[in-house]
Amino acid sequence: MEEQICKHLQAIKHLKQAKEYVCEECIKTGGSWVHLRTCQECGATLCCDSSPARHASKHAHSTGHPVVASAEPGERWLWCYVDEEMVEY
Repeated sequence: MEEQICKHLQAIKHLKQAKEYVCEECIKTGGSWVHLRTCQECGATLCCDSSPARHASKHAHSTGHPVVASAEPGERWLWCYVDEEMVEY
């Protein structure tokens, strides 16, 4: 039986890519990041939960934008913060 992916991940039809390989919020505050994620709603590129400020997660919770894509070279996956579900593409 094939597993269903959540409605938020199903809704992604066109991937938004990082415009620059930087965390937009860390740049403003002089912070640093470990890995980057790109919001699939608005295109913001922000730092992951392994980074000190966890901007991508904070953005998802404050804006209601549920899905990010890894902005890391060679990684091809999406994560839904609402349903805590990942899918590779």
